[in-house]
Amino acid sequence: MAHAAPPSALEQGGPIRVEHDRQRRQFSVRLNGCHDRAVLLYEYVGKRIVDLQHTEVPDAYRGRGIAKHLAKAALDFVVEEDLKAHLTCWYIQKYVKENPLPQYLERLQP
Repeated sequence: MAHAAPPSALEQGGPIRVEHDRQRRQFSVRLNGCHDRAVLLYEYVGKRIVDLQHTEVPDAYRGRGIAKHLAKAALDFVVEEDLKAHLTCWYIQKYVKENPLPQYLERLQP
């Protein structure tokens, strides 16, 4: 039996805040105080190239658009820092297909 997640900022209609931890090379959204978080992990694979590797949202929070916020934050970071991006993560590949903005597309590495 699935357990319902306790109320959080998401249930209360609060904004989804994406945090960027440059040391740990991850974007995250806190879901329930400090305990649960959704993350998007990346690695530098060259001086100006990042590999957007993996997006993970806990089961109880899926289907709420949280991964979209993570994907957008990561791609906006690539644009702002004038980097190139390799998309290992299938979800970010899907996000770019659904949001084919020129500033994203011109920064993709094959």
